[in-house]
Amino acid sequence: MRLVYRQFLCALAMTVAGGAHAQNAPACQLETIGTATVRTVIDGRTLILTDGREVRLAAIETPEAEPGHAGGAEAAKAELEAFAGGKDIILKRHGPATTDRHRRLLAYAFAAEDRPSAQHALVSAGLARAGSRIGSAGCAAELFAAERTARAAGIGLWGDPHYVMRRAEDPAGVLAQRGRFAVVEGKVVSVREAGATIYVNFGRRWSEDFTVTVQKRSERAFTAAGLELRKLGGRHVRVRGTIEERGGPWIEATRPEQIEIADGH
Repeated sequence: MRLVYRQFLCALAMTVAGGAHAQNAPACQLETIGTATVRTVIDGRTLILTDGREVRLAAIETPEAEPGHAGGAEAAKAELEAFAGGKDIILKRHGPATTDRHRRLLAYAFAAEDRPSAQHALVSAGLARAGSRIGSAGCAAELFAAERTARAAGIGLWGDPHYVMRRAEDPAGVLAQRGRFAVVEGKVVSVREAGATIYVNFGRRWSEDFTVTVQKRSERAFTAAGLELRKLGGRHVRVRGTIEERGGPWIEATRPEQIEIADGH
């Protein structure tokens, strides 16, 4: 397991630290779990197979059906229904088989070996965002590239003010997404250390401005991925994760793929 993670970190350096385009990054290499037939599509990320297993699409985030904002969730479900509803799919994974807390199998779904994944289809259509737990540098590169294209075109979620990328210099706008997954972009003002925590600050007022925290015990993983946290001052970065409130808006980064260098991208 350590070897696999080390290989991931080395590959991720090509993607995160350099802001590399997908064609310069390692391929998205996944292990085939098997084939299955989809019985029901529950939502934009969840499938029920005919053998009774429940599958949650890994590596992406799709919107939930919130009051007043159900359109994004409905569109994602419709896209996944068209992709996999009642069809045979190939299930693949990165690393050992994993399940979430609801015992749903986390996997990538493919309609055929030579076709993009359901994840890629949803992100390309602007109906999902690359998540904060991707696990593979190659898969992260592909999803980030698809997301950039959809965002630039303003399609799907990227055309809805409720889901658009948040600006770090607008902490109130970021905090409006408290408890939800969001993508935040901005210029790092400073990087500080206090106790067991590294603070990546996007403003000078810690009690109001957007901040990203990384536990010092995790710093080695970020460095191995080519992301030197202490050298982020002055850089434009893109951060993804769940928005929390600690004085101002805050994201805790536990994995290198949560922080993407956005200079020129």
